[in-house]
Amino acid sequence: MPGPNQITPAQLMRLIGLPDAPAIVDVRIPEDIAADPRLIPGSVVRPHDSFDPATATLAGKRVIVVCQKGRKLSEGVAALLRAQSIEAQILEGGSTAWADAALPMIPLSAYPKTNLWVTRHRPKIDRIACPWLIRRFIDPTARFLFVTPSEVQSVAERFDATPFDIEDTFFSHRDDTCTFDTFLTEFALHTAPLRRLATVVRAADTDRHDLSPQAAGLLAISVGLSRQYRDDLEQLAVGLTLYDALYRWARDGHDEGHDWPAGRAQ
Repeated sequence: MPGPNQITPAQLMRLIGLPDAPAIVDVRIPEDIAADPRLIPGSVVRPHDSFDPATATLAGKRVIVVCQKGRKLSEGVAALLRAQSIEAQILEGGSTAWADAALPMIPLSAYPKTNLWVTRHRPKIDRIACPWLIRRFIDPTARFLFVTPSEVQSVAERFDATPFDIEDTFFSHRDDTCTFDTFLTEFALHTAPLRRLATVVRAADTDRHDLSPQAAGLLAISVGLSRQYRDDLEQLAVGLTLYDALYRWARDGHDEGHDWPAGRAQ
């Protein structure tokens, strides 16, 4: 049973991916990170010995602190946060317990050098689904630029941004999969709920509705949102809530049907 200021790996995994997920701060020393250069999804790395909550934009957030074994470094940083009226817990057993539980971890080598991403304007499916995945599981601070298709590569070069969902880029469609699938592969995020969600996204984005009965609905809603919002960032903000709901369906509700009134004549 976890202590009063602890959370288990299984409990934390249930929170990751949700819009109100806690901030996860990895305070492992460089040697420990070098021994296992992977991060818990959604976490950020901060040095324990120069940690300043005031500059970490953690005010008003629930924080989970992670070190290698869930001992002195986590305890100290979490106590420092609580002393500044920030709700903070430590991950029981640290990153070692997380890895031992075979929970998803993102290779540090997969992260781009900045948190800025760029893609084509007027998004529909992949270009909303991928930002959702990045914000919820990879980098909560990620920023997105939507520009004229012909200018994506030039903007990426000039503004040090990572392009996605355009031809001839690393983060794009591969064979018969879509860009969302590519992100799952490159960031080692093949959990059962995300694989289930990926099938729906792929089916809708590649117009293969035979792959998923939910695809036609996702396409209809995505087209409707694109017609409703002229501003791509406004559409993204609304679209994030759509994928929040789809993720909860994929995680908890995919077996649920709806029949009302019950027992009606066939």
